[in-house]
Amino acid sequence: MRVRFELCFQYEATFLFRFRQLKAATIMQNKELLAHINGCLRGDEKSQRWVFERYYRLMFGVCLRYVSDKDATQDVVQEGFLKIFSSIHKFSSKGSFEGWMRRIMVNTSIDAIRSRKAAGLVLGLEESFDSFVEDDAHISDDDHDEMNFTVHDVQAAMAQLSPMYRTVFNLHVFDNLSHKEISDELGISVGTSKSNLAKARRNLRSILVNMKKTDHV
Repeated sequence: MRVRFELCFQYEATFLFRFRQLKAATIMQNKELLAHINGCLRGDEKSQRWVFERYYRLMFGVCLRYVSDKDATQDVVQEGFLKIFSSIHKFSSKGSFEGWMRRIMVNTSIDAIRSRKAAGLVLGLEESFDSFVEDDAHISDDDHDEMNFTVHDVQAAMAQLSPMYRTVFNLHVFDNLSHKEISDELGISVGTSKSNLAKARRNLRSILVNMKKTDHV
């Protein structure tokens, strides 16, 4: 009993020590972040570079889910950071800085999709992909049981969705927006949002299954 008690005590002491270390590191990181946010408010280039380098890869991943093309995504991320630095005075220190930046990046991505549509680069937002989709009856339960999909598989499949399907899917699944919020964001009806999400899921499922079937040939 004494040995067990001592082991439990050692484990608890180790856990508390690591917890305090993590808490201290988090406080230091928050202080560093706050210092650079204040630097950005003053227009300090070093602070802007620090924020850009720290969050670039994360924000690139956010935008890539919407835009899909890597070259276009780089442009969107660059524009997003310009918006962040020009409107950083609107950030409330009570909230999450990362979450605030993500929202700007998502909106910038959506604006880019709209611009491409206006320029004639995006066609058939709702129907362009339907011809690709196979009927669900052709996809058996055995197909799903035998297939394991990686994160890379899902990303590759999402890149093949039409812009509207991909945008609605991202907003609902990854950014947790309701259909009412999506309808307000994109200027579509709630019914259209729900329909696009259902079609996006069906198309994604078909793409993933067909990708695996091709790999197995």
